[in-house]
Amino acid sequence: MAGMNFTLSFDRWEGKFAVLLTDEGQPLDFPKELLPKGAKPGDMLSFSIDVDREATDVLKRETQALQDKLRKTDSGEDIKL
Repeated sequence: MAGMNFTLSFDRWEGKFAVLLTDEGQPLDFPKELLPKGAKPGDMLSFSIDVDREATDVLKRETQALQDKLRKTDSGEDIKL
């Protein structure tokens, strides 16, 4: 499956977030630290999103291993607070 490429316009800052707008005007809060250096309101930002199948498989295996480990130590009783 091919990735998806798109652009968003950088509208304004709101605290720790940049407000980006889709072509339809839908706002999207984007963390400041993930923006390219020097990005500023008025800029058009290009994005590319792909699914990383290898990383997904690693995460699935790690999650399954942790669940298996927890199942072995679970008594099945309710937690008492």
